[in-house]
Amino acid sequence: MSLAPILLFVYNRPMHTRQLIQSLLANVLSEQSTLIVYSDGAKSLEDELAVGQVRELVRNLNGFAEVQVVERAENWGLAANIIDGVTRQVQRFGKVIVLEDDLVLSPYFLQFMNDALTVYEDEPMVGHIQACDFTHDPSLPETFLVKWTGSWGWATWQRAWQHFNPDGKALLHELEKRCLTRQFDFDGAYGFTRMLRHQVQGKNNSWAIRWNASLFLKNILSLNVGRTLVSNEGFDGSGTHCGSDISYSAKVHPHRIVVQKISPIAESAEGRKAIENFYRRTNSFGAKAVRRLKRILRGDFGR
Repeated sequence: MSLAPILLFVYNRPMHTRQLIQSLLANVLSEQSTLIVYSDGAKSLEDELAVGQVRELVRNLNGFAEVQVVERAENWGLAANIIDGVTRQVQRFGKVIVLEDDLVLSPYFLQFMNDALTVYEDEPMVGHIQACDFTHDPSLPETFLVKWTGSWGWATWQRAWQHFNPDGKALLHELEKRCLTRQFDFDGAYGFTRMLRHQVQGKNNSWAIRWNASLFLKNILSLNVGRTLVSNEGFDGSGTHCGSDISYSAKVHPHRIVVQKISPIAESAEGRKAIENFYRRTNSFGAKAVRRLKRILRGDFGR
């Protein structure tokens, strides 16, 4: 099996980066894998020290077949950094595994990703692989297909990434023209359309919502897991794009997930309903108010 390169996008969080790398090195296939680190430039004088600490850390990495570090001279921002990095490397290698600095991985994360990339390599209706499950639904199978892309530990192929459309306005127009916004929002359970509209309006610069919409409009599915191999530790208030929120917390699955091709290739109604139910539980006004109150009570006055 030809292993996919690992693309790691880092910025100014040395503690999170170290934690992610430690979990990555604990993976069975790390020694055989190429790691390409994209280090974004500091956007302020306040960030320069932390950016420098992260760069010192990644420059001296061992335990991989090869390590390449791309240090941006200026601040690109996460979206431009990921779009450029994925585009360049997927053209070079044909497939990539993508990580950000606030993740913690199961020791079987790389095995799962490479197995899935191989099993579904020639299946055009599957364009994305994600290894994070935050629904905590024990009834889900170990793997299932769903029309939605998660961005916490994912992989794709060149054949799928060619469908990525960076033009959020065009994507939003197509969703509205085809009356797909409610379906895109998991039957109104989560405001993905609003997130895309905010991207168009310049209120966010999410690459992930555009990737989600790009594959959704092409009717291309993602392979998802029912046992999470990724935990996002970024909801501690330290990140640019994540505030403090424990709703998405998850304990990584300690065992290997065997990848067998699902047949027929079709969205899992059970998987889609589990994600919708999670969003309904956590995205209601009442749930948000309770989370906000809990944050205030523990002295967290951030976003």
